[in-house]
Amino acid sequence: MAIATINPATGETLKTYEPLTDEALEEKLARAAAAFEGYRLTTAQQRAGWLRAAADALEADTGSVAELMTTEMGKTLASAKAEATKCVAALRWYAEHGPAYLEPVEKDAEAVKAQRAYVTYQPLGVVLAIMPWNFPLWQAMRFAAPALMAGNVGLLKHASNVPQTALYLEELFRKAGFPDDVFQTLLVGSSTIEQVLRDDRVVAATLTGSGPAGQSVAAIAGDALKKTVLELGGSDPFIVMPSAHLDRAAEVATTARNQNNGQSCIAAKRFFVHRDVAEEFTRLFAEKIGALTVGDPMDPDTQIGPLATESGLQDVEEYVEDARSKGATVVVGGRRVDRPGWFYEPTLIADVTPEMRVHSEEVFGPVAALYVVDSLEEAIRIANSHVYGLGSNLWSEDEEERTQFVRDIQSGMAFINGMTASYPELPFGGVKQSGYGRELTELGMREFMNAKTVWVGPPSSEQSEGNTAGAAAE
Repeated sequence: MAIATINPATGETLKTYEPLTDEALEEKLARAAAAFEGYRLTTAQQRAGWLRAAADALEADTGSVAELMTTEMGKTLASAKAEATKCVAALRWYAEHGPAYLEPVEKDAEAVKAQRAYVTYQPLGVVLAIMPWNFPLWQAMRFAAPALMAGNVGLLKHASNVPQTALYLEELFRKAGFPDDVFQTLLVGSSTIEQVLRDDRVVAATLTGSGPAGQSVAAIAGDALKKTVLELGGSDPFIVMPSAHLDRAAEVATTARNQNNGQSCIAAKRFFVHRDVAEEFTRLFAEKIGALTVGDPMDPDTQIGPLATESGLQDVEEYVEDARSKGATVVVGGRRVDRPGWFYEPTLIADVTPEMRVHSEEVFGPVAALYVVDSLEEAIRIANSHVYGLGSNLWSEDEEERTQFVRDIQSGMAFINGMTASYPELPFGGVKQSGYGRELTELGMREFMNAKTVWVGPPSSEQSEGNTAGAAAE
């Protein structure tokens, strides 16, 4: 794929970039390694101050950077502004809470016959971040804010269709006062990732993307014995039980499926509705989906913009036609929008069966698949049969059902009477083929830190044989 800004609302190519030459890439890697040697010695308070400055700069740029994201990948202007605002909040959250997570954690010194025992968290070095286009600012920030707070240096290999957003991020941290080369954008194609990841100066990698991309990065990093965090696909279940407030559940379901024009790994994609309320919920859900306004993403009244790429639009069409041909009922939507750009109608499909691709694959577009079930056990069983396990949702007022859902659903996140979302205050990540590791909170910051054990013995004149005996017994 060419490194270019192509407006999904029109199909027009606005700007193209040449990939870095081997010489330019080598220079960036060398500068990143050199930057780490100084940056790792900065204090937590210094890093927090730079994060606050970055938050202030991004807040001032919210309008322009939102327009940039909308132009590059088609999200509505309102959602782009919300994304920028969320990044501002994350920067400030890590500036406020990050220093405490860098403090040594004291352990039971007496139990290990020490004068003092503790764990200190130290940065690893240069980390490669391979990021997707669907939340071009937020997903990169989910890595950048905790990594920079930890004292690591970042290299961003962003998706090739959002190069201007990628370059903006590099400029943002430079404007905020971070030392030179602490965060750099690499305008390179995906074929260059292996070269960068195998470089001895790069110590770890994080990827948000597809399953095949995750497998490739994990294999390369595993061969080189480097740490990875992977956030891959999702096909989140959204379960509605009879005790749910149906109108509210249908309203949230509409947002949960169609957020970001349906292009979100944590979008609810499979809807399991108890038979007792299936008819009413389906009616409400279809009405709300059908009422969504599709149009120019720059228009403040637009709720659904185009898909980000022409190939993405073709994929969605193929999923719907496959389901239709195998007996699914298209309740609402189900067609490409007749206008320039890569638009598809928000769609609800019922009567889904395992033979259909929408049952077992991730549809990255505004298409909801609905199942009617007879019990919570059945809903959980079908939900868990999928290869993914990222987020999950239950709508119920029954405490026993809630307990059963949290205990039995195979997912990294479980939301009750709400839609899956990401917050700096909560760990983010999945299980099964949705990946491993966690982003956000202190867990995300410590993924790329060395938890170093420190044992301090008593003065030599007071030492006993305790430590020596313990070592010998190991």
